[in-house]
Amino acid sequence: MIETTTLSDRNPGEGYADLEVANFREAFEEQGEGPAVLDQLVRQGAQQMLQKAIEAEVQEFVQQHDQRRDGQGNRLVVRNGYKPPRHIVTGAGALEVRQPRVRDNSPEPRQRVQFSSAILPPYLRRSKAIEEFIPWLYLKGISTGDFAETLQALLGEQAKGLSANVVVRLKEQWTTEYEQWSRRDLSGKQYVYIWVDGVHVNVRLEDPENQQQCMLVVMGATAAGHKELIAVQDGYRESEQSWTELLVDLRQRGLTLAPLLAIGDGALGFWAALRKVYPETSEQRCWVHKTTNVLNKLPKSVQPRAKTDLHEIWMAETRAQADKAFDAFLAKYQAKYEGACACLRKDREVLLAFYDFPAEHWKHLRTTNPIESTFATIRLRHRRTKGSGTRRTSLAMMFKLAQAAQKRWRCLNGQQQLAFLLQGRVFVDGVLQEAA
Repeated sequence: MIETTTLSDRNPGEGYADLEVANFREAFEEQGEGPAVLDQLVRQGAQQMLQKAIEAEVQEFVQQHDQRRDGQGNRLVVRNGYKPPRHIVTGAGALEVRQPRVRDNSPEPRQRVQFSSAILPPYLRRSKAIEEFIPWLYLKGISTGDFAETLQALLGEQAKGLSANVVVRLKEQWTTEYEQWSRRDLSGKQYVYIWVDGVHVNVRLEDPENQQQCMLVVMGATAAGHKELIAVQDGYRESEQSWTELLVDLRQRGLTLAPLLAIGDGALGFWAALRKVYPETSEQRCWVHKTTNVLNKLPKSVQPRAKTDLHEIWMAETRAQADKAFDAFLAKYQAKYEGACACLRKDREVLLAFYDFPAEHWKHLRTTNPIESTFATIRLRHRRTKGSGTRRTSLAMMFKLAQAAQKRWRCLNGQQQLAFLLQGRVFVDGVLQEAA
């Protein structure tokens, strides 16, 4: 039997601490398991902090209206007991809280004030973190039928109310959010760079003639160096018509300032559309896609050496050195592997366009990895569910995933260089040239 500490004539702070230790030991004896006690202790601490925060919020509200008094000098705005307890599902588990009531005794109803908690809004049943946690679990591959069991194991008994029906309602909410976002006004927006890609996912569509849906994704870098999701739209096999419709829609919604550079793979549909809608935008092919395409035309025994030779091109410090490495690759492999060399040779200029931009940005400009890494999860989700069912659901899922990932996108290196680009200053081999 573990003895509890007896409280004596110590100062109040020490006594309170001893009482907490005693309660912890008592709980430990009852539970008999360290991890379970730890979870309980975390929940109790979180619950106490939440309750104190709400009490302080109410107290502050009452003090703000302290000057309002009746003829006898009594306060008109006073506390009036508590509302019934309710459980809030949080990352620390389900917490029971009691919100104090506030009553305004002013005789004139129109002069009465009403307390509204910013910490505990009406009808709140789960924290914002849980609201974001649910779609993330869904996008990570947890099926709707497994949600109740999964969340109950993670968050406790009170989480069992977050059932499959909740996820269904959330998907409808995502669809509404996506439709509003895809019609937003882009007037005044300017993107220095844009990354584009077509993300192919196998889904069961309403239209049986189109068995494969291609998601057209556009990301951009603002003048401040922040990355933003610009568009997510479904298209047919990355065709020129699909990309043209997307770019025309962006321009009609206010994106009239052409990006300085577009980064993408060799899909001809996008580049033909770009030249129609934003002809002044420079083009940069993705080196990751190009490397894969070239290596696929070589025997496996040759691929390791060829990959190293390709790296010598796009890792060169100057365009002259890159051209030299480019010629060396062609001279080395074109006799036996003309197909691989032709694949590389046809995009020579647009593969080296990044040398006309700040060297700090090169790591961002040589590949469409910002899109590839972000949307890798959506492919997992489609594999788990054997398809999303409808194009609306697929678009909403893609949008919600990117919206969550966007919070973690890092800014461009060398953000100060963007101002020079927008001023029309010239960069040679990544170095800013002195103004004439």
